[in-house]
Amino acid sequence: MLTLLLRRLVLGAITVVIVSVLIFAGVEALPGDACTAFLEREAQGALLEKCRADLGLDQSAVTRYLDWAGGAVRGDFGISAGGVESIASLVTDRLKNSALLAACALAVGVPLAIVLGVITGLWRDRPVDLLLSTTAILAMTIPEFVSATVLILIFSVWLRWIPGIVVAPADYPVSAFFPEIILPVIVLSMVMTAHILRMVRSSVIEVMAGDYVQMATLKGVPYWQVVFRHALPNALLPAINVVALTVAWLLGGVVVIEVVFNYPGMGRMMIDAISDRDLPVVQAIALIVAVTYVGVNLTADILTMVLNPRLRTYHMRRR
Repeated sequence: MLTLLLRRLVLGAITVVIVSVLIFAGVEALPGDACTAFLEREAQGALLEKCRADLGLDQSAVTRYLDWAGGAVRGDFGISAGGVESIASLVTDRLKNSALLAACALAVGVPLAIVLGVITGLWRDRPVDLLLSTTAILAMTIPEFVSATVLILIFSVWLRWIPGIVVAPADYPVSAFFPEIILPVIVLSMVMTAHILRMVRSSVIEVMAGDYVQMATLKGVPYWQVVFRHALPNALLPAINVVALTVAWLLGGVVVIEVVFNYPGMGRMMIDAISDRDLPVVQAIALIVAVTYVGVNLTADILTMVLNPRLRTYHMRRR
């Protein structure tokens, strides 16, 4: 088991290194650099050369990658193209805000999705299943900016119950965001709940049709004891990976939601950095999102193996 965990950790570290190389190479392939973006029309001659020397852009790509990667390991992503503030300090507040939004959406969406997924799986093809499954499919197919706009129109414009956009600056304490993130959390929870609900429903249906569940039923074990003691623990294991992917998506992929609601998170910062051609910031955010994806998926894989003896045995037999 320890060997298996170490192997997963090594593979995760190798993945992060490969992704960091791809991110660095992708940014390098873009026309211009941080100095041309910062100096704009004055980016020429001695001034441009001095800027590149100050930022180390006159060195080889390999040297700059090693410096950038080494700094990223220490939490130092360098200076933004504006040359005023360190990227680490810029990202800290935005990462905190995105984490708050993700935590609230997870706290609402995951329990709701699991409960509804179990209900639809146990009452398959019945009216409650058809109603909830149809609603979930609608929530998955409607674009997020459409549902966000409709909710703003209803609850902010017509009813005037809650704010439609976030006006608090990025460096405000997290408590200042709570009244303003109700609608973003609802939109994210809708999408998340729909995906996890469908996954849990399929898993519950598959497990309930399993031989050991049928055997327990034939032996006279009470139905709800079969469900809670034998079926649900196995049915909910596949949901761990789905939840992990959802966490990674929430931290790095909620660009549309953050732009629609003017929420000062990582996605909004990425859009602003792209608009300002602030390539060091784009590079840093891309690496943070990539590391988050790898870390969350690695955690989910390890947790799944620890909780599922059959999967753990399967991997050990393959060695």
